[in-house]
Amino acid sequence: MRRGIRGALATALVAGLALAATGCGGGGDGGSSAGGELSGTVTFWDTSNDAEKATYRKLAEGFQKEHPKVHVAYVNVPFGDANAKFKNAAGGGAGAPDVMRTEVAWVADFANLGYLAPLDGTPALDRTDDYLPQAVGSTKFGGKTYAVPQVIDTLGLFYNKKLLKDAGVPVPRTVAELTAAAQKIKAKTGATALYLRGDDPYWFLPYLYGEGGDMVDAAHKKVTIDDAAGVRAFRTLKRLVDSKAAVTDATDGQENQLKALKDGTVAMAIDGPWDIEGARAGTAFQDKGNLGVAPVPGGSAAQGSPQGGWDLSVYAGSKNLPAAYAFAKYMSSAKVQQQTTDALSLLPTRKSVYAVPAVRQNEMVSFFKPAVDGAVQRPWIAEGNSLFEPLKVQMNKVLTGAATPEQAAKSVGDAYRKLLKDYT
Repeated sequence: MRRGIRGALATALVAGLALAATGCGGGGDGGSSAGGELSGTVTFWDTSNDAEKATYRKLAEGFQKEHPKVHVAYVNVPFGDANAKFKNAAGGGAGAPDVMRTEVAWVADFANLGYLAPLDGTPALDRTDDYLPQAVGSTKFGGKTYAVPQVIDTLGLFYNKKLLKDAGVPVPRTVAELTAAAQKIKAKTGATALYLRGDDPYWFLPYLYGEGGDMVDAAHKKVTIDDAAGVRAFRTLKRLVDSKAAVTDATDGQENQLKALKDGTVAMAIDGPWDIEGARAGTAFQDKGNLGVAPVPGGSAAQGSPQGGWDLSVYAGSKNLPAAYAFAKYMSSAKVQQQTTDALSLLPTRKSVYAVPAVRQNEMVSFFKPAVDGAVQRPWIAEGNSLFEPLKVQMNKVLTGAATPEQAAKSVGDAYRKLLKDYT
């Protein structure tokens, strides 16, 4: 998570990109032919993972069947590189994609910098009343719409049914139950109870929400991460690792967690729908029915996971806005969302797709849809993505013993108040 550009440079870029956007659409390498038919090239940056990218490439290239004079230039950009790479390209005025698969927390930041084209009144917004209400929040900034929802998600507890059965323990509903079960799991199966992602602050949020806390209260412009709930959340992380109920890693947590789950060296991991296919590729899940999903264990207050997902945004400086708008509409259509769910078990953002029998009967959708309905909305502010870096630093310090939970919460709160100058 990288901090966005601010100040005078951002102001100049906003003005320049807004001017460029008004002149786009018919020139450059594409646009509409005299008869109104779309033509040219649409460059699409896809940020999906290795288990998903072949499906997204096929779906993206399917746009060419409907618009044969448009070439889709598909580029898979690793998630960890995508935010900075897009900002560098957009800020430099060259090399940015026409359409990007944008993490929900990035939209407000990119829009604030002037990098995204407003979509209100364009063909990109189609049947907007069909979107889940909770999927729309991340697409808005400053009273305008800057993206269309593609996929919605949250975190759940992935668990190895056989290991829990062999240990004689039920699926834990709380962190306390998980900790109590860890010794039995280790003694009877040799596996550690939980893999705890220590490298990504997004995975801190279920513990924070489970204690009834949040990072900030955007409505009242108040920093809340250093309240008592934040301290308790940091304390939970430390106790899970110190008690050996969980293993953690400060680097490569995504790969290491998935490998541990696939190999059966851990019984549980907190993960999202994007890793369903990846998990089922492991030896522990040769029987695909062995993978279970449950709500993330709650803390002292409740169960809660962050709402996440992906939107499709259009670059303000695109030389082919007509085709870019049409491509965003296509990739967010009910047809493509259904195909995505059929192939990857990811959750649609359109209400109508949940009425399709094959989607309704998908076992992972049947769990994650109720979880999404109860997920906690993050603050959709321009600085939202920047809130994670201070949190990441302090998570590492707590897990390594370099800071107490109290010190970590205070440090994050102080960093937030410097970043959000009008927050108390």
